[in-house]
Amino acid sequence: MRRIIVAMSVSLDGCFEGPGGDLSWHRVDDELHQHFNDELRGMSAFLDGRRNYELMGSYWPTADQDPAASPQEREFAGIWRDMPKLVYSRTLERADWNSTIVREVVPEEVRALKEQPGGDMALGGAELAAAFARHGLVDEWRLYVVPVVLGAGRPLFPPGTRLDLDLRTERRFGNGVVQLSYR
Repeated sequence: MRRIIVAMSVSLDGCFEGPGGDLSWHRVDDELHQHFNDELRGMSAFLDGRRNYELMGSYWPTADQDPAASPQEREFAGIWRDMPKLVYSRTLERADWNSTIVREVVPEEVRALKEQPGGDMALGGAELAAAFARHGLVDEWRLYVVPVVLGAGRPLFPPGTRLDLDLRTERRFGNGVVQLSYR
């Protein structure tokens, strides 16, 4: 059975983005980017919320044509474009790049999707992750803890969220980011 995996960078104080949507504190260097590519290459689909999809769509469709792009960025552009994407949105009118719009999270439909053959699925977007978590649909949380305290921003886990998780693996990267994988 396919699993749904949330992989998100978070600050030490639990935010996935800083004030005003700031992501400049993320530390994605060549080593970490290659790790992301290696993890995502075997996935069967991206499950994205609208904001995450639009953020990714603003850069990755043509990133491999940028002469300043690193080899890891060029590789990821191809992974992102080619991967089937389910975009969860009530407002998005149209989606490109091998994408299908899904209007809402229906637990039975998601469970049926998990039973299909293929690789695991990567879920992107904090609000979508919270919706999946409320229905018990997230199988693994891969948190990339960036050694920075933002003091403000949007928390990955909304107030009142309780998840009893089991630490499975941990990995430290040269840039100080630590990956903690929970099931």
